[in-house]
Amino acid sequence: MTTPLKIDFVSDVACPWCAVGLASLEQALRRLDGEVPAEVHFKPFELNPQMGPDGQDIGEHLAQKYGSTAEQQAHNWESIRQRGADLGFEFRAQGRGRVWNTFDAHRLLHWAGLQSPQAQLALKKSLLGVYFTEARNVSDPQVLLGAVEAAGLDRQAAQTVLSSDTYAREVREEEGFYTQHGIHAVPSVIVNDRHLIQGGQPPEVFEQALRQIAGRDAG
Repeated sequence: MTTPLKIDFVSDVACPWCAVGLASLEQALRRLDGEVPAEVHFKPFELNPQMGPDGQDIGEHLAQKYGSTAEQQAHNWESIRQRGADLGFEFRAQGRGRVWNTFDAHRLLHWAGLQSPQAQLALKKSLLGVYFTEARNVSDPQVLLGAVEAAGLDRQAAQTVLSSDTYAREVREEEGFYTQHGIHAVPSVIVNDRHLIQGGQPPEVFEQALRQIAGRDAG
């Protein structure tokens, strides 16, 4: 039996290109179904690790971080929204509203990953939808627990994680590992621990790269 490709998807739930990249990767994997088996694991990366509990207005945040104007932000958002629509992911037309701290979301993703790759994928997609489609606060415990339930996972067990510092050390260690190994932008897709595919690539790019890697590593 062919060994599945190990795909580490390094990303943040507050990263729009990560939502695009995941939808694109999933489409590529559907095309490769039966030909190239793969197992996806989500790894933590925080775009704004110092973000406070009150968050920040998205327009203010993008202007401070990138120097972009309101017009540029609207144009960029529409481009991202269209990319998502083409891949079956719905971005809220009005945008996100605010930027929030995502550390607790990453702790829950780590918890879900210990259950199964399928559980972690379900929670990742639920969290992306909560933030980008519904523009809700992904640092709010009740919002996070709602995303857990929507993913079909155990709300009470997730509540136990959130009410403690469980998996905080593990998430920090993983974040440190990837930044120390040169990952400073997301999504970063690492295949079999050595092949890097950077950015929200089109499905065709992921498909071709994964097929090539599968053939090369099998040899």
